[in-house]
Amino acid sequence: MQYDPIKRQLGSVFNATPFLRKLFYRMLDVLLLRTWHVKKALRRYTKNMMQARVLDAGSGFGQYVYYMARKHPDWQITGLDVKTEQIDDCNQFFGRIGFNNVHFEEADLTKIDYQQEFNLIVCVDVMEHIEEDITVLTNYFHALRPGGMLLISTPSDQGGSDVHDHDHDHAEGAVGFIDEHVRDGYGTKELADKLATAGFQRSDIRYQYGKPGSLSWRLSMKYPILMLNKSKLFFILLPFYYLLTFPFCLILNILDVQFKHKTGTGLIACAWKSN
Repeated sequence: MQYDPIKRQLGSVFNATPFLRKLFYRMLDVLLLRTWHVKKALRRYTKNMMQARVLDAGSGFGQYVYYMARKHPDWQITGLDVKTEQIDDCNQFFGRIGFNNVHFEEADLTKIDYQQEFNLIVCVDVMEHIEEDITVLTNYFHALRPGGMLLISTPSDQGGSDVHDHDHDHAEGAVGFIDEHVRDGYGTKELADKLATAGFQRSDIRYQYGKPGSLSWRLSMKYPILMLNKSKLFFILLPFYYLLTFPFCLILNILDVQFKHKTGTGLIACAWKSN
């Protein structure tokens, strides 16, 4: 299964008007459990952060930039992505809706050279795509101001890329959820050690997508995308599918965010640069 074709198709639909784009963001906020965890961490650790400079490293559709810019109009937010079409699209959209505190730039995260410019760096679903991860984490460390925080959401090594469902069998469809990743995921100690190597003196790493979250992800994301890859006719049936499954996914997401998990298929990590 390929994610990018589905992303492009959804983007072409929801980019038709600013209203549809905002609706798309709302849908992602509800359906994507990682968004629940990222927002929880932002609320917990940034409630006293005023007039901050923020970097969204790997900004994609601009979902998290929109959330932060709307909630914190005093923040100055830079979004970086390696895909030119994503950057052009986001600059156009945010310009149309009048968000003057936002700017997007094309950049390779392994080559950025910011020096103590940001109070907060957000990095969601990015590190699993980058081979030179310590280089990128070190770049983040240098980019943060003293006392600044890095927030990462990434798959864990407990099946975060769904690799263990297929036992590395490369039969048709087997590599669908890992073919865009350079690693299956991180262990908590592995990520903590790499953050320390990059210079971060303190980190807090927790599992997300425990048992309730993993089930929710399968119902809300995995199965629909698999079906969309089989036939585009499923776009017609998608609203009815979610009408049936959404109440269960909502309950499962609430449970996943409320409880601390001993293991899970995702990680949410915060790391701080000392003052």
